[in-house]
Amino acid sequence: MSAMRTEDAADGKSTANGGGVVCEERGVTVLRPTDLSEMLAAGTKEVHEKAENTEFVKDFLRGRIRKELFKLGHVALFFTYSAMEEQIERNKEHPHLAALYFPHELHRRDALARDLQYFYSEGWQNQISVSPATQRYVERIQQIGQDEPALLVAHAYTRYMGDLSGGQVLRKVAQRAMKLPPTGEGLNFYQFDGIHSAKAFKQLYRSRMNELELDTHTKQKIVEEAILAFQFNVEVSSAVEQSWCFSCDLKRVV
Repeated sequence: MSAMRTEDAADGKSTANGGGVVCEERGVTVLRPTDLSEMLAAGTKEVHEKAENTEFVKDFLRGRIRKELFKLGHVALFFTYSAMEEQIERNKEHPHLAALYFPHELHRRDALARDLQYFYSEGWQNQISVSPATQRYVERIQQIGQDEPALLVAHAYTRYMGDLSGGQVLRKVAQRAMKLPPTGEGLNFYQFDGIHSAKAFKQLYRSRMNELELDTHTKQKIVEEAILAFQFNVEVSSAVEQSWCFSCDLKRVV
């Protein structure tokens, strides 16, 4: 992992953006960040950009979001967050998770349930099903919750930090594009009532991550798991779009 560096004119030492340890390898100065938040940002940069450039996300940001497609996306999120928050709750006293346990501030399952009730009305639980792509994501979360709870940090970081960042932009786009009520119905997922400042909370969360007592090997495994989490999200987004297109084709045939 590397990062841009600058030369300190006063003493000729190399300093890297965000801190970390700088070393020389074959004449090239390489940043080896030691804080988990820095390792995650650097390690997931490429896959993060890929996730932001899926057709689903690009169309969403352009305001080309159909309600049926949005509903399918929410269904996938409901199953994903249900699994993740079940495992977080189950492991809330784990030494690598306790400091990141913010159910009131972050948990999204109940908010998604309210949104799905708005879109599907009563009995919505009987109208939704989990896609194969989402099921693979869910099974991975359940597996690490059982076997390696520390890796849940990667999934929580990937989802919650994204929700507090780009998710707020998506909320405004969705409200305009689908002409949803200004009172927020259908958009509870994006509303974090327990957080007054998203910026301040993200700083707190990253600080808590950096204070976790993790060895380098475990930190690297968390980065690798975060990359996997982004890949799962890309797969789920593609599957949602394909499912919606298939549904449209069936309607045209009928």
